[in-house]
Amino acid sequence: MFVRHYYYMKAKFYNRDDEQRRLRSFLARDGGELAVVYGRRRCGKSTLIQHVAGPKDVYFLADQREAALQIESLAGEVQRLMPGLAAARYPSWRALLETLDARAPSKLNLLLDEFPYLVQAAPELPSLIQHYLDAPGSKKLNFLLCGSSQRMMHGLVLDRTAPLYGRAREILRIEPLSAGWIREGLSVTGDAAIEAYSVWGGVPRYWELAAACGSLKEAIRELVLSKNGVLHEEPDRVLEDEMRGTSQASSLLSLIGAGCNRLSEIAGRLGKPAGSLTRPMTNLIELGYVRREVPFGEDSKNSKRTLYRLNDPFLRFHVRFVQPQRSLLEMGMMDAAGESLQREFASYCGGHWEDLARHSVPFLGIGGFRWGPATRWWGAGRDGVPLEFDVVSESLDGQTVLVGEVKWTGERSTPAAVLADLKARVALAPFLKKREVVLALWMRSGRQAEGIEIITPDRVLEVL
Repeated sequence: MFVRHYYYMKAKFYNRDDEQRRLRSFLARDGGELAVVYGRRRCGKSTLIQHVAGPKDVYFLADQREAALQIESLAGEVQRLMPGLAAARYPSWRALLETLDARAPSKLNLLLDEFPYLVQAAPELPSLIQHYLDAPGSKKLNFLLCGSSQRMMHGLVLDRTAPLYGRAREILRIEPLSAGWIREGLSVTGDAAIEAYSVWGGVPRYWELAAACGSLKEAIRELVLSKNGVLHEEPDRVLEDEMRGTSQASSLLSLIGAGCNRLSEIAGRLGKPAGSLTRPMTNLIELGYVRREVPFGEDSKNSKRTLYRLNDPFLRFHVRFVQPQRSLLEMGMMDAAGESLQREFASYCGGHWEDLARHSVPFLGIGGFRWGPATRWWGAGRDGVPLEFDVVSESLDGQTVLVGEVKWTGERSTPAAVLADLKARVALAPFLKKREVVLALWMRSGRQAEGIEIITPDRVLEVL
């Protein structure tokens, strides 16, 4: 059932405490230093660097104009600290950087946001910065480079062949916020927080946009389903940031979201050899849009039972509920397109509740043990019949195994019934190897039963 929850969100900067500390420390250093901030769009990179910038730092947001106009704009920004600087014309980036270094009365921090745009117009700029940093003698300029295109930032700074490789004092990859922050971000708790995270994930900008719409249902309709919604084509824009061509990536994401989870199955649907998809799939994993799953106890590098799943909640939502309804949505038939959303939303949220349950395991101390990362397990039971477990983890000393069941739909299932079923299946599990077993249930509500912990949404979100 699609539940209406109302959002109230004030503009606020969330978390990023370690990132703030590191960047403030960087900005306090003498000249001649480099820092890099990168990550997917809308995760708060610009907000972060603006948040740490001081009144004597220069923040410059690049765009896609010609290099001469970008140079002129940056000179205009610096003029606030160096009156008269913008009165002169600077024929090149080299001329401007040399002037800044010569005229700055003391150290000057240059915070260059969307740095890849600058490089598109002036490919020589990374090499100029490299030469400046490598030149002997004292220097006044520090460079903080920020960009949303992870591919381009890797090529400019992080690859071994990049001009600036190995020169950064700080390299910060800004990722979506963990799920627990959505409670504060959207003023929701419990089931409502899980449902909201299942749509928006941990991307702060999505929260901000959703909060302005009021309820979850209204936000989905106005931002995502409407052909004029600001997030209607968001996955396309995200992929365009990261890749030269998006058709193959879009095809892979669509097939995975539709339930093709094995590489051989995906290759068959595309009519391509499975080996030709290894690199594209690796790229999507490195970018954080896809993840590999192997059963508990198997080596992720060698397992032949690897499954691929969409890793980003908003992308998963879009592939599940928007892409299949493109034609209806283009005609403005949002009510008709939303029928599958009404019908399948609870099941969809259940998949994210499972993910969050597994993520929470190392932080919960279930049964008095400290646990490693949790995964699923699937395979044949000791009776040869297919068997699955939602949550399996090993204690840090390797002596105990945690096995858990996660329930979202089927609200009438009682803890006692779920526990009895779990115990029956655990008796057939082949991976226990005579080790002690701790059982746990993740459910939307309930109290401890028969000494078994029942973990609710709010408890999960408290530790994430």
